[in-house]
Amino acid sequence: MPSKQNSYAKPDFWSQKAFKEGYPARSVYKLEEMDRKFGLLKGASVVLDLGSAPGSWTTWLLRNIKEDGTVVSVDLNPLAKDVRAGNLVFIQGDLLSEEVRKQIEARGPYDLVVCDAAPLTTGNRTVDTARSTALVEMALYYAQQLLKEGGSFCVKMFQNGSQQKELQKMREIFTSAKGFKPEACRSESFETYLIGINKKKL
Repeated sequence: MPSKQNSYAKPDFWSQKAFKEGYPARSVYKLEEMDRKFGLLKGASVVLDLGSAPGSWTTWLLRNIKEDGTVVSVDLNPLAKDVRAGNLVFIQGDLLSEEVRKQIEARGPYDLVVCDAAPLTTGNRTVDTARSTALVEMALYYAQQLLKEGGSFCVKMFQNGSQQKELQKMREIFTSAKGFKPEACRSESFETYLIGINKKKL
């Protein structure tokens, strides 16, 4: 059985497909499947992509959003050089900083908020999942504050005991909230996604 390290180093079907189709990373197919299953992008005109570098999700959103739509993409790191479009707004900076938050707010409200951000991993699952949960809560804050009524939300989370707790919070904000693991996730990965559909009227 191949080691986890070897399986991550060797380009798999999804990585090769991403390269051929012009995406910076294989993660794009996770978003594509979730959109196909839950209709995340349906009717969306303004989308917020948190933790977006190198830009696979941003690229897919730009290719699939309606013609007059806008994608606001935010990350501490720059996007890949070929991720560009007239309807792309890229904000480089820390999602926890007040300056970045104000720039994001100024472009909202949003029809869809997505977040594929992952923490810098240490190899200690307890530490890594705690950091992932903090990112989930940050993304959920943006969704709660800046999503339009009826809007949708998607965020990556490393599976741990707090998944149900986060879903419970989401059920107070959205008509429907559930966990989902796309086919393109590596089998040995403990990541999953939390989906919120139809933001309730505040």
